[in-house]
Amino acid sequence: MTVTYSSKVANASFFGFHRLLLRWRGSIYKLLYREFILFVVLYTLLSVIYRGLVLQEQQKRLFEKLSLYFDRYAEQIPVTFVLGFYVTLVVNRWWNQFVNLPWPDRLMFLISSCVQGTDEHGRLLRRTLVRYVNLTSLLIFRSVSTAVCKRFPTMEHLVEAGFMTPEERKKFEEVRSPHLKYWIPMVWFSNLASKARQEGRIQDNVDLQNILQEMNLFRTSCSTLFGYDWVGVPLVYTQVVTLAVYTFFFACLIGRQFLDPTRGYPGHDLDLYVPVFTLLQFFFYSGWLKVAEQLINPFGEDDDDFEANWIIDRNLQVSLLAVDEMHMDLPHMSRDVYWNDCEARPPYTLAAADYCIPSFLGSTTDM
Repeated sequence: MTVTYSSKVANASFFGFHRLLLRWRGSIYKLLYREFILFVVLYTLLSVIYRGLVLQEQQKRLFEKLSLYFDRYAEQIPVTFVLGFYVTLVVNRWWNQFVNLPWPDRLMFLISSCVQGTDEHGRLLRRTLVRYVNLTSLLIFRSVSTAVCKRFPTMEHLVEAGFMTPEERKKFEEVRSPHLKYWIPMVWFSNLASKARQEGRIQDNVDLQNILQEMNLFRTSCSTLFGYDWVGVPLVYTQVVTLAVYTFFFACLIGRQFLDPTRGYPGHDLDLYVPVFTLLQFFFYSGWLKVAEQLINPFGEDDDDFEANWIIDRNLQVSLLAVDEMHMDLPHMSRDVYWNDCEARPPYTLAAADYCIPSFLGSTTDM
């Protein structure tokens, strides 16, 4: 489930942001602690071997030369450049996928208001139209999301869940196509909307045009998600970034060792045992890479991945409610409380009294 903390940072306060550092679920600590422990263990092991009685004096001198060599050339790996550009690309891709999630709200508003009839046939028309819309999004989510695919692994599961009737499944399977057939319910939708216009259930061609245009926008969102799943970030770029990060820290295992201060090596006049800033570098760079690994496919099962199953449930529930029970079910009109008040002003509670401010009339008002 997506980790939400917006209410915790609604107001800037002293140490307000720092409280977020103590969270575990969805945190960088949860993502990185295994790699961090492995790095610390390997670094400690090499340090013990160098400081202990394992190596002879000649071998220690060779280890020191290797450490200086690795430390000199590790900084030539452009970790910051390749990693920063890569994470920016992945985050933009992640946000664009969220923006293109298919929501049926605009379609269900049009169907509820434009497809007339309070009888059983009118009700059946509206419910079937929004069911086709939800079936289309489900077919897309099922093809890109592992969580949805586990929930609906076969077409039989879609029939059992009520998204498709047995007859519709038969017609769906009769269409011979080697491609993903998520577009079939949209064809049914457009044909059924045209039939409703011929029957007079849709009053005029403008309403039909609006419904079909909105349907095409919905289909575009579905195909965009499919395109993101089909064409990912180029594999070579992902490999370059991963190799750059892991090669850099492999070099740090040897190059950042504290050497014997009595040898007089430049930069090794202090022996602290614990490489504090190297560990911080590992935490920041590897954490950056882990962010990209988690966001590159937001339809998995990580803590911050999109809740596709919740979206399916929500869309089906609200769309059926809007076109069926709420169709032409209007509250009685009555006069509002400001009927004879030319200066309508909603009241403030005592807690919100400080937000009652005079209107801004321009910076030159008091001149």
